[in-house]
Amino acid sequence: MAPNPDSHGPDLELGLVWLRRDLRLQDHAALHHALRRCRRVQLAFVFDTDILRPLLEQGLRADRRLRFIHASLLELDGELRRQGGALWALHGSAAGELPALARRLGVQAVFVNRDYEPFAQRRDAAVSGELAASGIEFHAFDDQVMVPPPALRTGQGRPYGVFTPYKNAWMARMRACEGAELAERVCPLSSHRLLPLPEGLVPLPEPAQLGFDLQAELPEGVEPGSRGAHRAWEAFQARLDEYASARDFPAREATSGLSVHLRFGTLSVRELGRHAWRAMLEGSEGAAVWLSELVWRDFYAQVLFHHPQVAQGRSFRPAYDRIEWEQAPGLLQAWCEGRTGYPLVDAAMRELLASGRMHNRLRMVVASFLCKDLGLDWRLGEAHFARWLLDFDLASNNGGWQWASSSGCDAQPWFRIFNPVEQSRRFDPDGQYIRAWLPELAGLDAAAIHAPWLAEPARLRAAGVELGKSYPLPVVDHAQARLRTLQRYAVVRDDAARGAQALKSPGPRGRAGPGTQGGLF
Repeated sequence: MAPNPDSHGPDLELGLVWLRRDLRLQDHAALHHALRRCRRVQLAFVFDTDILRPLLEQGLRADRRLRFIHASLLELDGELRRQGGALWALHGSAAGELPALARRLGVQAVFVNRDYEPFAQRRDAAVSGELAASGIEFHAFDDQVMVPPPALRTGQGRPYGVFTPYKNAWMARMRACEGAELAERVCPLSSHRLLPLPEGLVPLPEPAQLGFDLQAELPEGVEPGSRGAHRAWEAFQARLDEYASARDFPAREATSGLSVHLRFGTLSVRELGRHAWRAMLEGSEGAAVWLSELVWRDFYAQVLFHHPQVAQGRSFRPAYDRIEWEQAPGLLQAWCEGRTGYPLVDAAMRELLASGRMHNRLRMVVASFLCKDLGLDWRLGEAHFARWLLDFDLASNNGGWQWASSSGCDAQPWFRIFNPVEQSRRFDPDGQYIRAWLPELAGLDAAAIHAPWLAEPARLRAAGVELGKSYPLPVVDHAQARLRTLQRYAVVRDDAARGAQALKSPGPRGRAGPGTQGGLF
C-alpha cells in the first residue's frame, strides 16, 4: 500500500483530481489522498485529442466506448452537482489542457491514479513536467489493479513471467496482510470539500464538439456509470458460487459482466477483490476461481509494465518473431466478419461486431483459430479486438493474444491447437449460443449445428441451410491446417528449451508489427 504522507491532515488549499480510467467517486485512491491533503478538491476529465484523433482518422465516429465514457461522466457530474460541485470536462491534448486548468484554478497539487501503459506513462511524465515548471505538485497512486506491477518479484529480483508462481506470490502477500491491501480508500465528499460550481460551466462537451456519434448502442445489459456497475456487481454476487462450473459456457449468464466497468473504473477492483477474498476464505470455489481471473488481470498489467516492447508488436518470446505468417487478406476478412464456416467462431465474431462483447472462452477459440487454423499473424487479431471490444484493455488484450499464439509469457504451448468443432460441442453442446448469433443455422439440431458440412444433405435442406450460399463452407480444413501450423512453428521448436531467455532479451530478433496504442484514457 502506498505510504501516507498526508497523515497529519490537510496542508494544501486546493487539489485537482484528474480522472482517466477511474470514473467513480467511491474507493478511489487519487480522490482519497486528495481529500486527505487538501481542504477542497476539484475533479476534471480531458477528452484527449491525442487519443481520439486516431479514431476519427480511421472513420470510427460511432465508437461504443465513447458512449460509455460520456454517459458515465454525465452521471458522475450529476452527483458532484448535487453536492454543490461540478466536473471540469476539457477537450484537447491532455498534455496542454490539464496543466493549463491547474494554473487557471490555482491548485497546489494534481492527484492521479497510475496508468501502466507506455503511452499513458509518457503523457503523465509530460504533464508532471509542465506542472513542476509552474510549482504545482503531481502525485500518482495505484488504483487500477489490486497489487501494483513493481510490487512482486521472483527470488532473483526479476519480474514474473509465469502466472502460477506470480499468483502464489500474490496470495502470500494477501495472507501476510490479511487482505488489508484491498481495503477501501474512503472518499468523504461533501459540499464544503468541493470547489463551488463555476458560473456557466457546462457539464460536458456536446457529441458534435468531440466529433463522435454518441448514439451508438450499448449491448443489452451494459449500463454505464457507477450505478450500472453496482447493479451488475450485485447481480453477479448471487451467482458467484457457480462461477467455476458455469463460466466456460457462453450461452449461460455465468460470467460477471464487469470487465467494461473495470476497464473504465466505474467500479473499484479492490471492492471486487475484497469480496472474492472473503468468499474464498469461506470456502466458495467460484470465488476462488474468479479471484484467480482478477489476479490474471494484475499479472498482465505487470507484464506490460516491465516489458513495454510487447505493446509495439513484439513477441514476449523473441524467437516467435521468426514465424512466417500467411498473407491472406481474404481469410482475415472472413474471420473478422464471421464467415469462416466454423459456427462457434462465426457466432463469436458476429457478436463482437454487433455488441462489442465476447465471452472469454470464445476469445481463446477465435484467437487460436486465427493463428493456428488460418495461419495469420496474431497482431492482426489483436488490432481487430482493440477496435471492437467494449472492454478493450491493452495489457489483457496483448497478453491474451500472445497466449493464444504461444508467443507470450506462460503461453499455450505452440503445439497445442484448439479444435473449433470440439470446442463448440463441449461448450455450446445444444447450439444455443450459435443459434442466437447465426440465425441461418437455427433450424439445425444439436448434432449438426457444430459442423454443418458433415451433416446429411436432407438434414441441411430441412433446416433451410444451403452451404456456400446461406452459410459458408469452411475456409480451411482443420486437420490440414493443424499440420501446416506445426510446420510453421518449427522455427521455434527449441524455444521451450531456452525457457527464461525471453525475459532477459531487450527486443525482437525478427519481424514485428506496428503495435497497438493504449486504450481510451
